[in-house]
Amino acid sequence: MILGLGMDIVDLAGFRDRLDDDLIGELFLPDEIEYCRSQHRFWENFAGRFAAKEAAFKALGAGFEDGLRFDQVEIRRAGTGAISLEFLGRAAEIAAAKGVHKTLVSISHSRTTAVAVVIAEGENP
Repeated sequence: MILGLGMDIVDLAGFRDRLDDDLIGELFLPDEIEYCRSQHRFWENFAGRFAAKEAAFKALGAGFEDGLRFDQVEIRRAGTGAISLEFLGRAAEIAAAKGVHKTLVSISHSRTTAVAVVIAEGENP
């Protein structure tokens, strides 16, 4: 059963202008940073992952006021290219309390925008 749906879109020009090492360290986990930095247009990958984290918050129906932080959502890329996410810390607690057992995530970007959609699946507790 679908328990939540979240979507977010990021303007690449504005995001790239704000993207510095401090912001990267605040928003992303080490494996995410390593992957994104290895890409030619790395800011697009950071923007896509940022959009996915925002979409994950929306799919949970929770935000900063509930104790969520960007380092509590990890975006992973399998060798096949498939994207998945893992909730950590407070985000994992909220997901468990809401009965979320699985998430589906899709990230895409163009030269001007990055977009992500997250579906939270499970059973109502």
